Amino acid sequence: MSTASAPMEIGTVTLTVHDLSRTADFYARALGLEKLRSDKAEAVMGAGNRALVRLIADPAARERSPREAGLFHTAILMPDRASLGAWVHHASNTRLPVQGASDHKVSEAIYFADPEGNGIEIYVDRPRDQWTKPDGTIHMTTDPLDIEDLAAAARTPWQGAPAGTTVGHVHLQVGDVKQAEAFYNGTLGFPVTAHYPGAAFYGAGGYHHHLATNIWNSRGAGPRTPSTGLTAVEILADAASTAAIRAKAGRTTDLTDPWGTRIIVTEKA
Repeated sequence: MSTASAPMEIGTVTLTVHDLSRTADFYARALGLEKLRSDKAEAVMGAGNRALVRLIADPAARERSPREAGLFHTAILMPDRASLGAWVHHASNTRLPVQGASDHKVSEAIYFADPEGNGIEIYVDRPRDQWTKPDGTIHMTTDPLDIEDLAAAARTPWQGAPAGTTVGHVHLQVGDVKQAEAFYNGTLGFPVTAHYPGAAFYGAGGYHHHLATNIWNSRGAGPRTPSTGLTAVEILADAASTAAIRAKAGRTTDLTDPWGTRIIVTEKA
């Protein structure tokens, strides 16, 4: 269920928020993330000592429009199906407002949002031998999720996000899919694994996707100006991938996509 074997994966997602205390408490309560570090300016939330979400306080920031480029959702990957099943019971018991649930063939996923409207997916991968068509290409669907069957996979009560929880992927809103592919595939080097109408998916090392870009709400969006919402996405890359990115990006590992979203490449230890 881990993406760590891939040459590139997602590290920490950074969000700018108006109300730091309320938002950090939500990530702790709803997702069971720990406050690894916190003060009046920021809070770093994670699991098993791995930082997953960094929240930066800016009460005066412009509120992001849902129609502009930026975050579609941050996808939290559970290490096993039993953990996601336990979370389903937790979400039900706490009456967490859920926005959707889908069986994507490659994964089982549930969707909601934080108090400031930042999209969140919590999911678990299906076994990799179920991901592909006979020709070997990744096959993703959007089918109804069997919530009862998923809940039945729980073995113990929910006790917070377990060690091994990661940010499995980040889904972005962009202004143009082909332009996004030129950056995320061409510059960053993530192979394109699938296309949907108005969207492209990118995954390294055979993973179904570490990143996705869509225009479903943001077709034609221009460069972003500072606002709440997504501030940066960290990419953890091996030495060869880091060197390739530096060669294509003018010797830097601190990049911005065509819409001003900051992408920080960190070489894996």
